[in-house]
Amino acid sequence: MLIRRSPDVAPSEITPEAVFRRRRALLRAGVAGIATGALPGGSRAQPTALSPLAGRSSTLSTMEKPTPASLVTSYCNFYEFGTAKDDPALYAPGRLKTRPWSVRVEGEVKTPRAFDIGDLLKLAPMEERVYRLRCVEAWSAVVPWIGYPLSELIRRVEPKGNAKFVEFTTLADPKQMPGLDSPVIDWPYTEGLRIDEAMHPLTLLTFGMYGHILPAQNGAPLRVVVPWKYGFKSAKSIVRIRFLEKEPETAWHKANPSEFGFYSNVNPERDHPRWSQKSERRLGEAIFNRRRPTLPFNGYAERVASLYAGMDLLRYY
Repeated sequence: MLIRRSPDVAPSEITPEAVFRRRRALLRAGVAGIATGALPGGSRAQPTALSPLAGRSSTLSTMEKPTPASLVTSYCNFYEFGTAKDDPALYAPGRLKTRPWSVRVEGEVKTPRAFDIGDLLKLAPMEERVYRLRCVEAWSAVVPWIGYPLSELIRRVEPKGNAKFVEFTTLADPKQMPGLDSPVIDWPYTEGLRIDEAMHPLTLLTFGMYGHILPAQNGAPLRVVVPWKYGFKSAKSIVRIRFLEKEPETAWHKANPSEFGFYSNVNPERDHPRWSQKSERRLGEAIFNRRRPTLPFNGYAERVASLYAGMDLLRYY
């Protein structure tokens, strides 16, 4: 029987058969166990217990129904553990060591310092925020994250007047991260925001999801979540935050500037060179379901569009 591809399915969304079979094996192994506080990692990773992490409900949450946790934790982008979507869930649990952990904050700040993860967890009250997640590959999800505004940390280090940008650097340890053998990008992974983006109330310094601490494959022990931008802007497993006067070179922009801009705001009018961004597939929905229209700024335009007043968002993508 000949099966034809639906014309509205982008090539980026078609899962290779080998990856599909690996993902099915992983799901059978019990990735859905996050609901009970455990994440089996299949035959190549040891189970990792997840501690509960509570946060007060936030008025900034979307009212959409969250995507099942088992999907968000088994279909991930975390290239330090491999380029296939199920590689992070296979390799990160049991490998990524999140204690001890510290984050250096430096650059154009009055009080540079290193924060222990325990200190960061107590720095400000936690909130649970249900945010839309939109990935550049044209798939989306709805995730209940737990954390507090990144601005809480920024204020404590007192940026200088010439600090215009914030750079995030993630862990790069070949002993823990088999994906570092790949030359797909210039490691370590770096990302950046303009300082007003970093200070925006929606930008979340994130320690948990679905009522538990972050799983290894989703960026433990801390990451940023910037809900109006494509997912790769939300740096995972952060070890350094640096304040800069000039725009930093980010990992994906260095690797392929025509595909990955510095701003990377979700924009249905600015297509990826290899597929349209005008619509998206919600994770967990059947591939032949009707696609959803992509919302400008991922649905957060009312809150963030003013940050880019007067900018040509097709040029500054």
